[in-house]
Order: sequence, then C-alpha cells, then structure tokens
Amino acid sequence: MNNNPSTMYNSPSTSVQGATIFRIIQAVDRLYEKVLRIMGYSADLFLLVLRLYWGWQCFNTGRGKLMNLQATTEFFASLDIPMPMLNAMMVGGIEMIGGILLVVGLGTRFAGGALTVVMVVAYCTADYEKLSMIMTDPDGFTSAAPFLFLLTSFIAFVFGAGRISLDSLVYYLLRRLGILE
Repeated sequence: MNNNPSTMYNSPSTSVQGATIFRIIQAVDRLYEKVLRIMGYSADLFLLVLRLYWGWQCFNTGRGKLMNLQATTEFFASLDIPMPMLNAMMVGGIEMIGGILLVVGLGTRFAGGALTVVMVVAYCTADYEKLSMIMTDPDGFTSAAPFLFLLTSFIAFVFGAGRISLDSLVYYLLRRLGILE
C-alpha cells in the first residue's frame, strides 16, 4: 500500500470516484436550478390565485357596503366613526375598486396598500378586542373577519401582482417603447 501523501490521491480509483461525485454534484445543481425556475413560476401562479379569489371577495364586500349604504352607515355610526356615510361610501368604493384592480392585476401595490389601510382601520374599530389579542391569543386575532383580507392585501402590497398581470404587461410595453429602461 502506498502511504505517500503526494501520490495517495492520484490513484486511478480515487480519480474515478472523484469524477463520479463531481457528476452527481453537477446533476443535483442542475435539478436545483430547474426547481428554482419552476418555483418562480409557481410564485406567479400563487399571486394570481390569491388576487383572483380575494380581489373578487373585496369587490363583493365593497359592493355589499354600497348596496346597503344605510345599514353600513348605521353600523359605522355605532362604532363612533366620524362622518359615517362618507366613510361607508369611501370604504365600499376602495374595496370595490381595489378588488377589481387586484383581480386584473393593475395598480396592484397601490390597491394592496389602500386595502391594507382599510383593513387596519377595520381591526382598530370593529375588531379592536381581537386586535388587542395579537400577542396573548393569536388564534383570536387571526379569526377576526378582516384578518384574511388584511393578509392578502398586505401580500399584494409587498410582492405586487407577479408576472401574470396587467401590471407586468404594462411594464413590458413601457420598456419595449423605451419609456422605461
């Protein structure tokens, strides 16, 4: 047996094993790159599904507020919201228009930001008790009506619409026309 350190690692069996391990590492790396590419598309698909479903829910919620404006105004007045009719119309309009913008993926970050503000105000007024439980009883906090709307609108605000949207198409066209670099 050769114990000379300078020749120990140059034996034919060691170089074959090294080459095999190197090929395995390359194959794993290629697989990892493919998975990342697929995951990139799945993120866009996730954002699309999120926008379609919750955008439509926001639209319907806002429409319900505006179609039943008197009841919504009375509810806002019971929460001591100032100018309840104006606020009911404003919230209903933001939810309707913001919901449609989410569905089509146009102005998504703007719509997500506006809806996030509306949902934070909803927590602070209609569900303050559950908002105050955020640290002591997270299940109570997440069971409040505005939670999923807040989460979705915040995701839209932070991540945008994804590549399957009118935002993406507008950005592509503006770049193509040379307006954006």
